[in-house]
Amino acid sequence: MKSLIKAVALVVVLAAPVASFAQSEQPLTRAEVKAQLKQVEQAGYNPGASDDASYPADIQAAEARVAAQNATAQADTTGYGTTATGSSQAGGNAAGANPGQ
Repeated sequence: MKSLIKAVALVVVLAAPVASFAQSEQPLTRAEVKAQLKQVEQAGYNPGASDDASYPADIQAAEARVAAQNATAQADTTGYGTTATGSSQAGGNAAGANPGQ
């Protein structure tokens, strides 16, 4: 019986950090929701003009355009260019560079 109590206590102690991680994401603020709605409307979605038949397609298309704009905005803007992918070799003689051989 004591081993069962110890096992339950151990499980509770180990499960407590997992439960705290589940609560780490904060809900959106009103300002964030308004900003997202403004982005979707600027991408072409008009909540007053859409009907029930085209609602899912309209909002999904606008959200896709917003996602594409955000991906473009987060592109590499460091000014250093991309990573070089070539290779080089050093320390050896080039073919025909040593006339003494």
